[in-house]
Amino acid sequence: MNVKHWATSSTGAAGESTPLSWLDWVRYGPFLAQLIVTRRCNLACGYCTEYDKTSDPIPLPILQQRLEKLRQLRTWALALMGGEPTLHPDLLPILDTMKRLGFRRRMLTTNGLLLTPELIAGLNQHGLTDMSVSVDGIKRNATTVKVLDTLKTNLEHLARTARFQVVLSAVIGSTPREEVLEVVTFAESQGFAPRLLLLHDAHGQIGLSPAQRAVYAEVKAKLGRQAKEAHDYRDRLLQDGAAPFRCRSGARYLYIDEFGMVRWCAQTRTAFGKNLLEYTRDDLHHHFYTSKSCSDACSVGCVRTASAYDQWRSQRVPDVTPPVCPAHDSTHMRSEQ
Repeated sequence: MNVKHWATSSTGAAGESTPLSWLDWVRYGPFLAQLIVTRRCNLACGYCTEYDKTSDPIPLPILQQRLEKLRQLRTWALALMGGEPTLHPDLLPILDTMKRLGFRRRMLTTNGLLLTPELIAGLNQHGLTDMSVSVDGIKRNATTVKVLDTLKTNLEHLARTARFQVVLSAVIGSTPREEVLEVVTFAESQGFAPRLLLLHDAHGQIGLSPAQRAVYAEVKAKLGRQAKEAHDYRDRLLQDGAAPFRCRSGARYLYIDEFGMVRWCAQTRTAFGKNLLEYTRDDLHHHFYTSKSCSDACSVGCVRTASAYDQWRSQRVPDVTPPVCPAHDSTHMRSEQ
């Protein structure tokens, strides 16, 4: 992939050069953004649609420009995503930039295969606050090698030395019941925060068999409060086939692809797109109130969680657009420190 294919233009007339006001952030600003740093992955899991084997890592200066824009929008938590983000040669400088800009939570989702002692030490030193690893089972199969037999040594070292929070997820849909339970038991034994994930298709839809649903219920009961999710959406999806909610993607949640385009989520990459560097307060306001036709059957947990805070609010656009806070006047603004 050629560098010229990445969006690198500075914020122009269509964008805003001053930080989003705190008032507007409370109204509809981003709680979580997921930023693709490379689409390349060192695995080829049979269920995954979010990787390739050819893309170059996005150059550090371009990522820094995107990070600055996300902080201008007052993004609270930022997760580095892929592909496999630990393949990026400038991963630690990216984290340095995130820390310097003041993101409160600096997160990373990884398959865990490249978690060497040296990399874990670097992540500690450069300010990572949260890591997510999902383990598909115990033994390799035709679908995945992202299993405990492959990852156990790396994960045990991670448990001993990481100074950041680690969420270890068991995945239902790719492995037998006994292996799911063993992954959960391993997570608890290592002091990781255990989590439960359900495989979904390329459109974010769940299609579990009756046996897999039974495993989900069993493991959820085992985890208790740790398995709590936004408005029990998974149970509603499994029982009723729909769990309507007011999706706030494009506002509370931002997904930024490798080309620097804001998408509603990874599963709707063709439904909407706008250059992050041109994203404004008006875009946040618009997408906060935009109804998405896919929302009732959505199983994308990060979107559900980021939207949960505002479920009491209507998705009808207010008759009067909220006035611009005086802080939007450049004479009243201060740069982020």
